[in-house]
Amino acid sequence: MATVDCRVVVHAPVSRVYAIARDIERFPEFMDDVVEIEILEQTPERQVSRWVARIEEFKRNIEWTEEDFWNEDEHNCRFQMIEGDFTAYGGTWTFEEDEEGTVATLVVDYEYNVPLIGPLIKKLLHRKVQENSDNMLAAIKAEAEQS
Repeated sequence: MATVDCRVVVHAPVSRVYAIARDIERFPEFMDDVVEIEILEQTPERQVSRWVARIEEFKRNIEWTEEDFWNEDEHNCRFQMIEGDFTAYGGTWTFEEDEEGTVATLVVDYEYNVPLIGPLIKKLLHRKVQENSDNMLAAIKAEAEQS
């Protein structure tokens, strides 16, 4: 399984950054690669959502349904794909207080098995997962730092 790990310092309180990250239905408003997110089930600690994201280089959308476990006290989230286009997809969000505001970290573990997929395509996919994860954090940072 491949892993991407990204982090960013956000000049805003942990509670604000966490709230923006948790409000995933708004992601398409400020994240270019996210086409649609629909909440299918929701409780205070758990939600199930259907995602549609665009990978322009592949000229296609990728879709999946994931289960998220949010921890308000610890400001983190574990997520895992239930079904979708990836073979496996999951990871964690963490939000930690820092002297500059909040350190937001996103770790994504994924596997995408397609028969005859070559090393070049696997490298491109890894670059896209890394880029999309970095872009998600950058978008959350920009949203949180707005006045």
